[in-house]
Amino acid sequence: MNANHRGRYLALLCLLPFAVFFIVFQIAPLVWVAIASLQGEGGWGLENFSKIFTSKFYLQAIERSLQISFWSSLFGIVIATLGAYSLRQVDSRLRDFVSAFANMTSNFAGVPLAFAFIILLGFNGALTLALKEIGLLDDFSIYSSTGLIIVYTYFQIPLGVLLLYPAFDALRKDWRESAALLGASHWQFWRHIGLPVLTPALLGTFVILLANALGAYATVYALTTGNFNVLPIRIAALVAGDITLDPNLGSALAMVLVGLMTLVTMVHQWLLKRSYHAR
Repeated sequence: MNANHRGRYLALLCLLPFAVFFIVFQIAPLVWVAIASLQGEGGWGLENFSKIFTSKFYLQAIERSLQISFWSSLFGIVIATLGAYSLRQVDSRLRDFVSAFANMTSNFAGVPLAFAFIILLGFNGALTLALKEIGLLDDFSIYSSTGLIIVYTYFQIPLGVLLLYPAFDALRKDWRESAALLGASHWQFWRHIGLPVLTPALLGTFVILLANALGAYATVYALTTGNFNVLPIRIAALVAGDITLDPNLGSALAMVLVGLMTLVTMVHQWLLKRSYHAR
């Protein structure tokens, strides 16, 4: 056996633990959920999916999940892009501090985040009362779709900054200087050079933020005590609920969530191909 074959077999052997872990904890549960989603009261079939897509209640959960995920991801990536770009321009000490802070706050989600926003922006929150006192806030609820978009955007921003910050390494300083010497304005540089170079990173980050928001459960549950109609709440209620226990229907909802993410990923790949061809 030559050295090349020996190195290849050694690499496969090192990959084996990851492959076992991936199959046991990723593929097998997904297959089990897919099988369970096809089991209904009348036997095998699409009965569960028919219930979902003919029910206004579950359609509302899908719509709200997409709405909150899209807007929080959009706001998050816009703010994160500005933040990541700004970090490239500041002193290294401040940059290191903000990067460390973003790394810490990207994990600040779930119950602590919900509790923090209740204290700040709840009905009797400190910031809510202060804004009402000066007349800047009238009718606002942190427990509404708008409130959840704000909360989701908060934990999307640090994750977006961490993902986009390395992407700005692809923008070389001499490109901007060359563009300026050729008479290009700041806007023309970003339109024809900066944004096309960053497009793959922006699209990839947006998809990750979208997935992050679609699957968020602990924050919305702690904030609304499970009374807000989104897909993760409905799945949990069907799998572990005391009143509406129906794990097979919950599995079907989970497959709908998987389908939405697959669709988003396919659109992402299509947009990436278009951006590469446009160059």
